[in-house]
Amino acid sequence: MSHNAVRQLILWYRRPTRLPRVPTLPPRAKAAAKSNARSVTPPRPKVPRLVHAAPSDDEAEDRQRVGIQSLGRAFGILEAVARHREGIGLADLSRLVGLHNSTTFHLAKTMVALGYIRQEKDSKRYRIGRPLFALAASALDEIEMVNLATPVLEDLSRQTGESSHFAVRMGDTIVVIARTSGPGAFQLVDRVGVVRPAHCTALGKAILASLQPDQLLRLLKRTGLKPSTEKSITDMPMLLREIEEIRRTGVAHDEGEFNMEVRCIAVPVHDFTGKVIGAIGVSGPVWRLTQQAIKSRVKIVQDAAGRLSGEFGAGK
Repeated sequence: MSHNAVRQLILWYRRPTRLPRVPTLPPRAKAAAKSNARSVTPPRPKVPRLVHAAPSDDEAEDRQRVGIQSLGRAFGILEAVARHREGIGLADLSRLVGLHNSTTFHLAKTMVALGYIRQEKDSKRYRIGRPLFALAASALDEIEMVNLATPVLEDLSRQTGESSHFAVRMGDTIVVIARTSGPGAFQLVDRVGVVRPAHCTALGKAILASLQPDQLLRLLKRTGLKPSTEKSITDMPMLLREIEEIRRTGVAHDEGEFNMEVRCIAVPVHDFTGKVIGAIGVSGPVWRLTQQAIKSRVKIVQDAAGRLSGEFGAGK
């Protein structure tokens, strides 16, 4: 191969390579292509859902323990508030139940919302709420009252030697719901369930003395002060004076006003709210239960009333 031919071959290999021409799109086609490119989005990846595992036995036990602890704390707060009838502040309440102020506050706030305790607006002291009174009152039915009263009456009869009675109000009258006989002869034979007029019995007058003046007047007007014996008090001013004396001394007397041959004394019994729930007393023949004997038994009857009131929650 000649020198000139070699030179031509080298020049041919060194020439620039030309790519095939790509046809250009018109302006409207370019805009449409760009729009289509924006509208097509890649599919979103599927996110797997989380499945909560069932709590283990240890976790369930922990939850139960926390629930029992909170319940115990709530009842501790309730008992502490119930023991302070004048109310109790947050700091003192926290100290008594052994909890931090914030913990006590949140528990007490829940109990206030439920109504079982209430908080005074001015002093911020906590007191027992009305729903709790309703629950306790519904639990203290007649059977329970008789069960609580009977042992007290038995002791009272043993100490005084006379028949003992516990009565409650029933409308405008009173009803004896529990009684015991003394060890001596000539005991009264009144049965349980007997209804007596309130204004001429010691038990009834002890209960009447707990009423508000307007309530008392309305009751006495309704009953009409009908006499049971010639000793029954039928004069309204005279009866009102005697009831005022009962309020002062806390002791009611019956001087043959229902039964000419029987003398009685009675003392009111209170419940956990401080309200008079009934009356307890002793009765005996006038020849044995003399005025001197009555005086010697007043303290015994008062102690019995205090004991029975304690059984009903008074002073706790």
